[in-house]
Amino acid sequence: MSETLLDLRGLRCPLPALKVRKALTRLSAGDTLVAECTDPLSVIDIPNLIRETGDTLQGSERTESLMIFRIKKA
Repeated sequence: MSETLLDLRGLRCPLPALKVRKALTRLSAGDTLVAECTDPLSVIDIPNLIRETGDTLQGSERTESLMIFRIKKA
């Protein structure tokens, strides 16, 4: 099981969610995707995307300007 870092800093809605969806298609079951976003709407878009794909949002962190999502591929 591997971990992939996806740097989405500076991208605006809907690009972070679209790139997360594309990255998840390249992962194997059990792999982890770590997405780093600066778009404030990603706190809504990415959890909604994960509900649609059936993958697992293992956790999220938010600092002043950065949102980090840990997603486990189903």
